[in-house]
Amino acid sequence: QMQLVESGGALVQAGGSLRLSCAASGRSISNYGMGWFRQAPGKDRVFVGVLRTSDSTATYANSVKGRFTISRDNAENMVYLQMNSLNTEDTAVYYCAAAPLYSGRNYYSTGAYDYWGQGTQVTVSS
Repeated sequence: QMQLVESGGALVQAGGSLRLSCAASGRSISNYGMGWFRQAPGKDRVFVGVLRTSDSTATYANSVKGRFTISRDNAENMVYLQMNSLNTEDTAVYYCAAAPLYSGRNYYSTGAYDYWGQGTQVTVSS
């Protein structure tokens, strides 16, 4: 079992930045694709980005590409989501998730992930 705990969510003005953290325990993140998803009120949970820890490559949703960056610290078993140039459409609960590497799963889908955190709220004001 792996446990994931997100933190760092806050209220921020449009144009600002935030860094979300995801603390993993129970298993090493080095064996997982670490994804970030978000869910706005009344909407489905959607893909934000994923970091494949095997080769440190990241893929992002078009809506956040160039503004968000996922990074990791294997020694600390932590994953981060740096969010810049935030706008009101980024307001959502953000979730960290883990999917096994080399599983052939579609990392863009919530169904690929075995473990989820409880989420952290990000609110961007205009």
